[in-house]
This record gives sequence, C-alpha cells and structure tokens, in this order.
Amino acid sequence: MSEQTVTVIARVRVKEGKTEEVESVLMELIAPTREEPGCISYVLHQSQDDKHSFVFVENWANQTALDEHLQKPYLQAFLARADELLAEPLDVSLWHQIVR
Repeated sequence: MSEQTVTVIARVRVKEGKTEEVESVLMELIAPTREEPGCISYVLHQSQDDKHSFVFVENWANQTALDEHLQKPYLQAFLARADELLAEPLDVSLWHQIVR
C-alpha cells in the first residue's frame, strides 16, 4: 500500500473573524510542503459560497510521504492552534486514484 499515491482532501472551516489570519497561516504551509520529497501537489482553495471554508487538495507519492508530512513542525504548529482558529474540527479524508 505504501507505494500507491495518496490524495488528501483537508477541509478547514474558520471561526468568525479569523478568516484572514487563517488564510495567511495556510498560505505559509504551501511553500515548505511543496518542497517535501513526496509531495506531488498541494493546492489551497477557498469556497466561492462561504469565505470561511477552505480545502487543501493534496497528492502524495505514497502513505510514507504523507506520514512524514504530518510530522513537520510547520504543520504541527498549525494543528496546535486548531481550537483557537477553527469553527469545527479539521475534516481530512484519504483517497486513491482509480483511473489515471
């Protein structure tokens, strides 16, 4: 399984009044994450209908690369602030590609 690519959909719903701060924090995750060896893509989106909702669509070379990403200090720093910044728990789901 560790050789199969992994797609992550990570949804973030921001507390009222924290949208700009969280957007800035999320933007700071992009450059270092894209430099990680197993990162294929790491793209941040904001909902057109709800400015408080963001989603990362991530593609990783394998589960090992994703596991290593989850331990990075910059990601851990964001997760440590989740209760302060987010209106609801981070919603993360893992996917695998069926058709290439």
